[in-house]
Amino acid sequence: MSCVGAMSLRQGFAATQRAVGFPASSSPKAASALAASASSSLWGDGKWSGAARANFRGVCFARGRYGACRANSAREVSTGPSIVTQKQGAQEKGNKKKDEALQSELRLYNTMTRQKEIFRPIVPGKVSMYVCGVTSYDFSHIGHARVYVAFDVLYRYLKNLGYDVTYVRNFTDIDDKIINRAKETGEDPISLSARFCDEFHVDMAALRCLPPTLEPKVSGHIRQIVEMIKKIIENGHAYAIEGGDVYFSVESFPAYGQLSGRSQDENRAGERVTVDSRKRNAADFALWKSAKPGEISWQSPWGPGRPGWHIECSAMSAEHLGHSFDIHGGGLDLVFPHHENEIAQSCAACADSSIRYWIHNGFVTIDAEKMSKSLGNFFTIREVLEQFSPLALRWFLIGTQYRSPVNYSKRQLEVASDRIYYLYQTLADCMQLLSESSPDSQPASKEVTECVKGMKTAFFTAMSDDLLTPVAVAAFSEPLKLMNDLMHTKKGRKDKSRIASLRLMVNEFQSLLEVLGLSVSSYDEESCEEDPQYPQLDQQVLQDIKRLALKRAGLTEEDLMAQVQERAGARAAKDWERSDVIRQNLVALGINLMDGGDGTQWRPAAVGEDESVLVK
Repeated sequence: MSCVGAMSLRQGFAATQRAVGFPASSSPKAASALAASASSSLWGDGKWSGAARANFRGVCFARGRYGACRANSAREVSTGPSIVTQKQGAQEKGNKKKDEALQSELRLYNTMTRQKEIFRPIVPGKVSMYVCGVTSYDFSHIGHARVYVAFDVLYRYLKNLGYDVTYVRNFTDIDDKIINRAKETGEDPISLSARFCDEFHVDMAALRCLPPTLEPKVSGHIRQIVEMIKKIIENGHAYAIEGGDVYFSVESFPAYGQLSGRSQDENRAGERVTVDSRKRNAADFALWKSAKPGEISWQSPWGPGRPGWHIECSAMSAEHLGHSFDIHGGGLDLVFPHHENEIAQSCAACADSSIRYWIHNGFVTIDAEKMSKSLGNFFTIREVLEQFSPLALRWFLIGTQYRSPVNYSKRQLEVASDRIYYLYQTLADCMQLLSESSPDSQPASKEVTECVKGMKTAFFTAMSDDLLTPVAVAAFSEPLKLMNDLMHTKKGRKDKSRIASLRLMVNEFQSLLEVLGLSVSSYDEESCEEDPQYPQLDQQVLQDIKRLALKRAGLTEEDLMAQVQERAGARAAKDWERSDVIRQNLVALGINLMDGGDGTQWRPAAVGEDESVLVK
């Protein structure tokens, strides 16, 4: 959907950039490059040294990789007003106080006011949130994944802060696109939509998005929609025309344009705004559409028909959250016309209608163009998950601050897969070691205690500053390195506080990863009964990442092992040139070999520097 109706995509991108606080001069590609640059500086280039391979059994990156957060680069990811991030190490007292304040107060960027604001819900301790859902007529694409992962993180963080959250996310199951697709397939429109609602749930579960509190469907709210339209007409803001259509009168609502910053002169018919010579104004939009022959319809005071797109969310949000609630969210493309029209409808039906915070996530782009079905440059979530782990896709999405555009490429997914594998393999090794160790003999060391404290402070400071997830995950780098040092270096293995230190770190990681939807432990009844204090990482995650790496490389496990054996033979014969060729050929395919005391191991790795986009 075009973000500004009949405006061009690029004009729309610039307009909505201004609305959500992203510099209008920045292109989607340039903004994504900023985010990628920051991510690279935070996590390092992912290369391995010989010492790391030998000592860390293919788990730990060499010193300096996945290093401490570089605060200046991290700030580049943020958009809008300047932020404060906590550097690791000594800080001036003034900056420390600012960081502590940020940690205690959640700030969110409000599209309506065009600034970050301290979050204060209408009812203390309770949060009401409505996020516009999908129009369910096809499989969802990764633009949808961006929206719902972003708001899942917000949902999780609000819950982590102790709020009782009512999260409503709707399904549009009545729409022109659904009707047209049903005609093509010969299905009932409602049945077709229900089928793709189920498919959407499968995708969301794979991406570890928590189920919302409520998921209303338009087809179950026709009565509420009709009643709201009647009220809007009574209040003088809508009119019925011959034939049974009802339109909202944009001119009757002087505040129209307050969210998007558009003037009345800019409004004209566009996408999902019916072109109809019977309208009083070209910008007037449909509240009720009269039935066409053979189409699904419901009875109304204006004759048989069905709701317009915009009125659906106004009616469903009012039904489940009331006319005033805390957060209304969605993608950047919904600022205009959808959310602008929602405001007009809701206020026309109830003068006391208000939303405290309007929150919008940035686009997923390909070559500086918004990814969308209408442009034909989209990839479904299913297509991506055929080649990458769902957790790699989730990591990729949270690797950019939610308001910034994120440029999709195969290279970026490979990097995300590499990072998530390193994280999970480190935690898996730690959990395994803890399960085999005797009870703690000493408490965690001061170094580890301070490291964990710093990680938590940096994490919550970043999350409370408009969900600055790239900086939040950067806080993991030093603790992960320290964990690997304790597990795999001679000095670490001699540390008497080793077990207690590792237990402290893995427990803290568990709680922080849960906030991001990346929790790692898997409990079964038998293991819990034997020893409930030792969680075990779900090994299937690591196995899936490796399986998909082999798939992308076009190799089977047998093919890879044959090359490993050939390389071992070359090394035994001191044919170093042949050994290096085999190794480099595998690196080019995304397979990294590590030689250590326990033989040669392999792990997935990002492929070269190729920025090519995933090819269907």
